[in-house]
Amino acid sequence: MNKKQGNGSKNTLKTAKRLLKYVTGTYKVEFIIVFVCIIVSSIATISVSLSMKFLLDDYIMPLIGNANPNFAELYKALAVLASIFILGIIASFLYSRLMVKIGQGVLKRVRDEMFEHMQTLPIRYFDQNTNGSIMSLYTNDTDTLRQMINQSIPQVLMSAITIIVTFIAMLILSPLLTILAVIMIFVMFLVARKLGGNSGKYFIRQQLDLADVTGFVEERMNGQRVIKVFNHEKKSEEEFDELNEKLYTSSSKAHTFASIMGPVMGNIGNVQFVLTAVLGGILLITGVGGITIGTIASYLQFTKSFTQPFMQVAQQFNSIIMALAGAERIFKMIDEQPEVDDGYVTLVNAKKDKNGNIIECKERTGMWAWKHPHQADGSVSYTQLKGDVRFYDMSFGYTDDKMVLHDITLYAKPGQKLAFVGSTGAGKTTITNLINRFYDVQDGKIRYDDININKIKKADLRRSLGIVLQDTHLFTGTIMENIRYGKLDATDEEVYEAARLAYADQFIQRLPDGYNTMLTGDGEELSQGQRQLLAIARAAVANPPVLILDEATSSIDTRTESIVQKGMDNLMKGRTVFVIAHRLSTIRNSDAIIVLEHGRIIERGTHEDLIKEKGTYYQLYTGKLELS
Repeated sequence: MNKKQGNGSKNTLKTAKRLLKYVTGTYKVEFIIVFVCIIVSSIATISVSLSMKFLLDDYIMPLIGNANPNFAELYKALAVLASIFILGIIASFLYSRLMVKIGQGVLKRVRDEMFEHMQTLPIRYFDQNTNGSIMSLYTNDTDTLRQMINQSIPQVLMSAITIIVTFIAMLILSPLLTILAVIMIFVMFLVARKLGGNSGKYFIRQQLDLADVTGFVEERMNGQRVIKVFNHEKKSEEEFDELNEKLYTSSSKAHTFASIMGPVMGNIGNVQFVLTAVLGGILLITGVGGITIGTIASYLQFTKSFTQPFMQVAQQFNSIIMALAGAERIFKMIDEQPEVDDGYVTLVNAKKDKNGNIIECKERTGMWAWKHPHQADGSVSYTQLKGDVRFYDMSFGYTDDKMVLHDITLYAKPGQKLAFVGSTGAGKTTITNLINRFYDVQDGKIRYDDININKIKKADLRRSLGIVLQDTHLFTGTIMENIRYGKLDATDEEVYEAARLAYADQFIQRLPDGYNTMLTGDGEELSQGQRQLLAIARAAVANPPVLILDEATSSIDTRTESIVQKGMDNLMKGRTVFVIAHRLSTIRNSDAIIVLEHGRIIERGTHEDLIKEKGTYYQLYTGKLELS
């Protein structure tokens, strides 16, 4: 075994133990009851086989040739046997029902933990994993867990107990015949190991290929308009066929080995049955080993009982491998490092006392302050939230070996409007991502109201920021609920006011149900411009001191833009605003325009100043140079 295989085995064992803790930890009492019921069911099943010897040798054979047979003792024995059989049925029914409860309960806990942990993951994780791949964890991988918990675990436990008890009974009945059984079981083990190993390998590959196909389909479904506009259907089919072919190959090989295993193991069991009958007959005729007809009849029943569990385990082996592969992917996501938040400065409602000092209060006053505890002396200071954002010699890269921003120094005083201009990839959106702390800078610092943003708790930092992205996302729910997403406790009147401010109220009123219109599928029933207006209204209802507008009016036509711009101007009054725009006409009134190129600031100033310089901004504005 090579080192890689050894590590794989250790990981699989570790995953199995961890998964078992979910079962035994959450439903310990139920699992104990299941275990007891499985033992009872196994013993009941074996008792039926063992009774063949006693029925034949002690009750039936003595009655043969008897002129006045007395069946009373036989009836009693059959009644006892029936009682044992009924007890086994009750035990089987009980553990089956309990395993359904355990299985669904464990899946609920796993899904809860997955989703809860997913909310804590950094944006980087979602940038590196496709939506379809993540969705596959909640669907395909959890479904394999359900099959294993509901079917495979009880089946394997039942088989293991049956094998142990049956082996003991066989050994008591005939040690000589048991030697043959052990030899045949060894053969079955070698075959199962060979076929199961190949099958398991391809089942793991099947799960990975299935995740790729799911991710591809989800991506293409979201991009159907783009595919059709650019006549990309044929290319998409070819790419899908390639991924589907991989899934077909891995799935075919996995199920081929899985399908072969059952018949092969069954035929080995049949061979064992024939050899046991022949050997038992020879021992009976020769009188060796004290073999009786009842012993042979019971032993042949035990032969089936002994080989069948091995077949059942072999059949469940593939489900177990798939489930463990799925569990390993699920645990990998759960073990992803959550977004680090070592901030301790929080955002609180505040007011000023009679001496003009800022104090914290519970009621909403419209005034916010940063609550800054000082570890040195245990004191607490309050700084009014104004929206003063400054960058000092800041450098950043999504990876350490490839920097995107270099030595960025800039400031935005409260109420100022800063606009970022530059070609695609210049670093405009990256700067706004750093203000939100979606990523942390490698060098330099960002100060917010003269507080290092690394000291501010991320939830409080983001609560002070409003953002309107180029790609608007609307959730399933009413229009009012989607606008209220910016402030969950907003009153209806605040929602109406935000919509009026964003000039969204007019089109909302024309909808059949107005603000109660239900949106589905990311608001596909609305135009792109209307969706953008709702995003602006969502930012307006949040009423933050700092606004980030990333191509906020890019999806709105020129006529609508002139209307929305008035609402945007109202929204931006008294706030610090960062604007990213390709339409340079929308940023003429900015307090400062920052021109970026390859992650560096090459020009800065007002519109008039930059026009006078006749540099890059002048060329962009006059059309001599185009943004790419």
